[in-house]
Amino acid sequence: MIKIKLTPTQVLALGFATIILIGTLLLMLPVATKSGEGADFITALFTATSATCVTGLVVVDTETYWSTFGQIVIMLLIQVGGLGIMTMSTLFALILGRRITFKERLVMQEAFNTNSLGGIVKFAKYILMVSFLFESIGAIILTLRFLPQMGLKKAVYYGLFHSISAFNNAGFDLMGNFRSLTGYVSDWVVNLVIMSLIIFGGLGFYVLLDIYEHRHFSKLTLHSKAVITITLFLIAGGALLIFLFEYNNPKTLKPLDFPTKILASLFQAVTPRTAGFNTLSLSDMTIASKFLTIILMFIGASPAGTGGGIKTTTFGVILYTVLSVIKGEEETVLYKRTISRNIVYKAVAISFISVFIIFSVTMVLSITETSDFLTLLYETTSAFGTVGLSLGLTPELTTVGRIIIIFTMYTGRVGPLTLALALAQRQKKPKPIMKYVEEKIMVG
Repeated sequence: MIKIKLTPTQVLALGFATIILIGTLLLMLPVATKSGEGADFITALFTATSATCVTGLVVVDTETYWSTFGQIVIMLLIQVGGLGIMTMSTLFALILGRRITFKERLVMQEAFNTNSLGGIVKFAKYILMVSFLFESIGAIILTLRFLPQMGLKKAVYYGLFHSISAFNNAGFDLMGNFRSLTGYVSDWVVNLVIMSLIIFGGLGFYVLLDIYEHRHFSKLTLHSKAVITITLFLIAGGALLIFLFEYNNPKTLKPLDFPTKILASLFQAVTPRTAGFNTLSLSDMTIASKFLTIILMFIGASPAGTGGGIKTTTFGVILYTVLSVIKGEEETVLYKRTISRNIVYKAVAISFISVFIIFSVTMVLSITETSDFLTLLYETTSAFGTVGLSLGLTPELTTVGRIIIIFTMYTGRVGPLTLALALAQRQKKPKPIMKYVEEKIMVG
């Protein structure tokens, strides 16, 4: 019997593929749809991929097309995809009383992007505890808010579904007819709860643990300081720009009162951080706002969290490197700490490959689809960044287009992660005995 040895990175990639396949088969069952006829393979595969990759793009409306069984399958896929394969494996191992093997710990090390095996199982337990805590609090508040409108049973179900979807930055909703949360644009409770879940889920579990242990900004690690600073900058800057771009738009902010304008602007700045909810009509937003959203979707959330994108720290490293070059400094410095050149190289490599994939997919979609370039770029970036925001193109995609977006969502969830892990965990090569002669090349 031939034994195939898989690297931890390959185990992670195959793990996501396996979960997607299982989800696809479950969603193809007649009981999964309200019509009782079962979904076709591509529709089921697209939905399972979107849920497992916590993206939120849908080709059919989640509330009107899928039955309660189908919606629960989607919710479970979101939970598994958001927390990660190895985190959920740890949960089942703990429930069954089984020990975590050394090989499983190696895969967990890859999944969590840590340099040591020490405390890896303890960290997985921490992830589970924090996730269930935030999701439970969010579900309770949303249930109480939905209760007067829906009744107890439906309110509890909707509260739980949207809490899990928000914390895992998935963007799936049960409001029906592709409306997302547009009906709650002026509801401060729903908006603040969803935004809080999105932000905390996107910060990353390392940052949450660091905040809990130190509780003072000056005592946090450089990673946590960078994540918090860049996150606040993107949210505040994004909200301000959207407020300015949409202020006089009669189809978005103009009809709203001033406080609601601020709330809606803030929500639309938070949700591109790979969450996928929206309280304004995305297709009616100005071109400037759409392009800004593309940039925010590309950057995404932070490492070791539930979101996607190239990550806030990758963007931050590149930003501060550019500032250092402008200042004439030889090193990238952040909070009086020098960022190693290896990390700078990795940030540049991840960003370049991500841009290449997005441009390539957009180019292919421009052949298979009939939409304009901005819409295609918007949809592609949303898929790659596992965001889920859509200008309405996804349900209209051709079969080829759907397959391309499925590949893009999977690549966005697994590819950049795999790339980052491969770069971060590669073995150091011995220093070469010979060094080539240095020669200059003109750039810029």
